[in-house]
Amino acid sequence: MNYVVLDVETKKLFDEVPGRNHALLGVSFVGIYESAADKYQGFYEEEIGKLWPILEQTDLVIGYNIKGFDWPVLNAYYSGNLSKLPTLDILELIHNSLGFRLKLDDVAKATLGKGKTGTGLDAYRFFKEGKLDLLRDYCLNDVKVTKEVYKYALSNGHVKYQDLGGVTKEVKLAMDDHLLTIKKDDHQMTLI
Repeated sequence: MNYVVLDVETKKLFDEVPGRNHALLGVSFVGIYESAADKYQGFYEEEIGKLWPILEQTDLVIGYNIKGFDWPVLNAYYSGNLSKLPTLDILELIHNSLGFRLKLDDVAKATLGKGKTGTGLDAYRFFKEGKLDLLRDYCLNDVKVTKEVYKYALSNGHVKYQDLGGVTKEVKLAMDDHLLTIKKDDHQMTLI
């Protein structure tokens, strides 16, 4: 199975656009990991057209809140509907299992023993200050962390988090159920 792990950074924050409209946030950088090539790469806004063939040809796109954030932001640039691509949203699986959402950084720290290198506000600041190398590094690190959380969840069937009391807990994720029923072009695919 060829998969892509994806993360999007934006030019604006929600409080800068009317109605929390994802389409108005603008893309500053998109980072991906492409499993078939075993490589990380990224695209600034003016390069985003190079991303579409990669996404259209992959078996699965993986992200953390990809359905709630990344796809709505990127759809402003795409002529089709990215949400129709076979997508695994790790945050969605966590929410379905726990009933509430967890930050990627919290999941990564508890599951992998290491977290992200910053926050989305850092990425926004890097873009505003023209520190594009730092923006790229931040985004690609998020992609790496997401990929490692995905691989852990796929191997173990769960991820970890700390509850409000600081106790580390596991949350089971229905990885097999999700992966076996993903649709692409209205045809069922077996991906494992």
